[in-house]
Amino acid sequence: MFQISVRQEILALKAYVPGLSIAEIQQKYGLAQVIKMASNENPLGMPPLAIQAVQRHADMGFRYPQGGNPRLVEALARRHSLEAARVVVGNGSDEIIDLLIRIMAQPGVHNLVCFDPCFSIYPIQGRIGGVEVRRQPLNNDFSFDFDALLSHVDDNTRLVFVTTPDNPSGYCPPREAVAQLARRLAKTAPRCLLVVDEAYMDFAENEQESSLLAGGMLPENTAFLRTFSKSFGLAGLRVGYGILPPGLADLWWRARLPFSVNILAEEAALAALADTAFLDATMHTVRRGRNALTVGLTALGCTVWPSAANFVLFRLPEHTLDAQDCFEALLRRGIIIRPLKSYNLPEHLRVSVGNKDENRAFLAAMDAILLENHSAANGLDNKELK
Repeated sequence: MFQISVRQEILALKAYVPGLSIAEIQQKYGLAQVIKMASNENPLGMPPLAIQAVQRHADMGFRYPQGGNPRLVEALARRHSLEAARVVVGNGSDEIIDLLIRIMAQPGVHNLVCFDPCFSIYPIQGRIGGVEVRRQPLNNDFSFDFDALLSHVDDNTRLVFVTTPDNPSGYCPPREAVAQLARRLAKTAPRCLLVVDEAYMDFAENEQESSLLAGGMLPENTAFLRTFSKSFGLAGLRVGYGILPPGLADLWWRARLPFSVNILAEEAALAALADTAFLDATMHTVRRGRNALTVGLTALGCTVWPSAANFVLFRLPEHTLDAQDCFEALLRRGIIIRPLKSYNLPEHLRVSVGNKDENRAFLAAMDAILLENHSAANGLDNKELK
């Protein structure tokens, strides 16, 4: 009889848990309409030019894309004013993360360093690859202690991951602090790559002043990750890209599986880059919506952390219902947000910025849930409180 034999590290893994889907909540609660504000997707949907591109090229779905996606690589190089030899594109930034770990780190020998909590793909793919994962807890306010992070680095460290703006808090460290981290790593660990994940950087109030990449600062030991899943509205098509040191980019292309960015995803990404009106509307919607959610949740007594991303992190008022109960109460009303137990933050919740109507519906539901909880706790009827 066949028996599966795997490494203990794999048995100990917890699978990545994505946000709940609209269809499963509709089915579970018998709802005709559900609002999803859980997965940091674009509140305006897919760019019109990208939709047209997918429709126009749909009959080419039987063809393989051109090897290496050179048109997309060239377009991204122009966007960031750098040489194409630095650009790699993958099936979401997840593929780029996975290959960087496998290229840079030798199983059982090397380690990677990241914060805790952080984007779970860093530690998951590290452990799958047999690489030791070292984690530094965030500060209580979710800011970064780079001195403490560096204390985990030694001669066997091959990658250090930093997400800015961070997930799940939206915290964005000063650009100079990230530059200084790169300089210190270059001196203390010259074989270590700093991976700066800027998946949410488009949403910062001033991208030029917040991002090394946007500011044209490219340390030799630093890789940058970006994605089409957020501001470009292509989460379902899976397109990510990286700006790597040229020699590493060449190795990355050698290791990448062929055709991982399919022909329709590539056409959609090229069209999304050209749809500047959609990108401008997305930035306007997210920045206004982020402020509206922050103000609205604060008015309800919640603690809300400053965010430079397209989501906000919050904690419910003291002596009210717990976060999981609030999450489930929202589900019953047809609103999906993100509980953060998987981040070891069971008292916190994360809500993606929606469009104006979605933000209003969420805040109204939160108001009703907190009011009902207060009524139940005090034995009052809702009419008495009004």
